[in-house]
Amino acid sequence: MRLFAAALALEANTFSPLPTSLAAFKEKLYYPPGTHPEQVLHQSNVFEVARRRAAKDGYEFIGGSCFAAQPGGTVARAAFEQMRDEILGQLKAALPVDGVVLALHGAMVAQGYDDCEGDVLARVRALVGPKVVIGVEYDPHCHATVARTKLSDIDIYYKEYPHTDFEARAEELVTLTLAAIRGAIRPVKSLYDCRLIASFPTTIEPMRSFVDKISAMEGRDKVLSISIGHGFPYGDVPEMGARVLVVTDNAKAQGDALAARLGQELIEIAERSQPELLPPDAAIAAALRTPGNGPVVIADTTDNAGGGAPSDNTTFLHKLIAAKVSGAAVAPIWDPMAVRVCFDAGVGARIPLRFGGKMSAASGPPVDAVVDVLACVDDSRQTFAGAPVPLGRVAAVRDVASGVAAILITVRAQAMGTDLFSNHGVDPLAAPILVVKSNQHFHAAYAKIARAILYADGDGPQPRDPRLLPFAKVDRPILPLDATATPTPLL
Repeated sequence: MRLFAAALALEANTFSPLPTSLAAFKEKLYYPPGTHPEQVLHQSNVFEVARRRAAKDGYEFIGGSCFAAQPGGTVARAAFEQMRDEILGQLKAALPVDGVVLALHGAMVAQGYDDCEGDVLARVRALVGPKVVIGVEYDPHCHATVARTKLSDIDIYYKEYPHTDFEARAEELVTLTLAAIRGAIRPVKSLYDCRLIASFPTTIEPMRSFVDKISAMEGRDKVLSISIGHGFPYGDVPEMGARVLVVTDNAKAQGDALAARLGQELIEIAERSQPELLPPDAAIAAALRTPGNGPVVIADTTDNAGGGAPSDNTTFLHKLIAAKVSGAAVAPIWDPMAVRVCFDAGVGARIPLRFGGKMSAASGPPVDAVVDVLACVDDSRQTFAGAPVPLGRVAAVRDVASGVAAILITVRAQAMGTDLFSNHGVDPLAAPILVVKSNQHFHAAYAKIARAILYADGDGPQPRDPRLLPFAKVDRPILPLDATATPTPLL
């Protein structure tokens, strides 16, 4: 038995001012065959799991290239086609194969391609033929298009948000793909469209119990897998929004009924699945009056690099500095120019520095302050669920007048691990307030140290209300852009 694996992952924010180039992929994650590390990484995990299991499960592993970029704007057409064709060329050279497993984010958009993953899968299917089993792992913030869902045999989405279960889902995908190759199962899919744009963090109720319930259904009564596609609200493509995918063992009618039932339940709990969002002033005031030990963590959700934002909005910095909240810290701020100035000055220097507020009007005005340079770290990292996340060169600074600190980075990323602070001279446990630029992925690490977690709806480039976004392509009607919409089965 021969199994081919590769990865191509990007969450494309079509409203973002940041185009995504080939260099952006190579900056974050690019491993051609023979170069991929042994460690299981977030966005190429299917590759590592399939390679690790080859000897145990008795198949020959053939590795293709792995690409992943930090969420950003639409991909340059030539960049997408070059990466796609590199992987396809490797697959063609590996033929014949019995199976293909791919790690695809599911929300990649390129110039001329609204459904990049659908294009990739169409070409993979054309190469391998109708009988070869194709298994695909997706981020739940994917566009679960009908075309791509038809082209593969098994699709698995991460269940958790934050996506701490990426390795477990890769194991599940490889297991089911091997079972299908051996004829032990006959997977069929049922896809239900909720006609809804919403966010579904799994750390709070009722979504926590909903995910636990669907997990308990798997492996019983012919249900092989259940996936909830949250959708990615910052991708303006026709098939955007929440969808439910059920994969059964040759039980189509049963899968259809289950997908519809779960889809209706998801619609009913959508409003209750949203955390309370506070304006920045209210979030800071609430944090300052919260008793207890440890920091209050405020999520700056509208400037989240994990959704394609620049991560250089300065609203919270200005407000914390004006209030002189000594010991507070904000991270990360993407500002390669300011980082270079700090490196040139050196650790321990006291310098005038302008930082943040560079990419667009939504970035806000830059901060002008006299700062102490606390740390300068080359090729730095933070961690997410045990996997390293690159930050590039990083400088930490503290405003002398207010005592407010900021972590400045050169490789754009959202806040994920508490070592974003501790690796750079700022003790997160000693801070009264930590402002993290992230929507939800920070939660896995920061919930362990926070005395409270607050979510802020600021003035960054990613408004939390989808009605504030200038959609042009999305299929209508869809909630909440329209007053009513009709959920419907798709497959």
